[in-house]
Amino acid sequence: MQTLHVDADTWMHRLSPRAKLLALAALGLLLFLAQSIQVLACANFVGAALYLRSGLPVAEALKRLRPILVSIAVLAIFAAIVGPLHAAIVTALRLTALALFAATVTATTSMAAFIDEITALAMPLETLGLLKAADIGLAIGLVIRFVPEILDRYRAIREAHQARGIKVRLATTLAPLIILTLRDADNIAAAIDARGIRRQ
Repeated sequence: MQTLHVDADTWMHRLSPRAKLLALAALGLLLFLAQSIQVLACANFVGAALYLRSGLPVAEALKRLRPILVSIAVLAIFAAIVGPLHAAIVTALRLTALALFAATVTATTSMAAFIDEITALAMPLETLGLLKAADIGLAIGLVIRFVPEILDRYRAIREAHQARGIKVRLATTLAPLIILTLRDADNIAAAIDARGIRRQ
């Protein structure tokens, strides 16, 4: 299974996962409070600079963000049609900056560190008897690990359709994508149970 983590030795890799997650949460709050296009544009510049220094080649860095950037563009166009242009630009800049900062944190933090940190942060909820902290860490870790797998499967299905001369449509790609994803989810669940990771 692939990972979004980049194996490099930058100052961002050396920061503690907790510091990065807390900084991301604080930045997310500030971004959604900001209404100035100039401020949000600066945030995008800083986010892009950090992301491109995470150890990824430029082409791979852009490839990773392409799906979410396309989604943000579609959302911004729709917002511009139904509402004020200023609000659409602010929304696009806000979401793009958040995506850049989140991608930087994901690229510079190993999956094991993510799971350990999220588990530690969820411990107060376990103390209250609301959930198992280890389950939360494992679930979020698996979601993050699944992202590149799902994107690669979609590309493979799309290329198979194109090779057969079949028009790529959501109706013809979604079903096989869901089936393949659920099959791998079953395999991972079986492996987790076999290793007793979630054993009471």
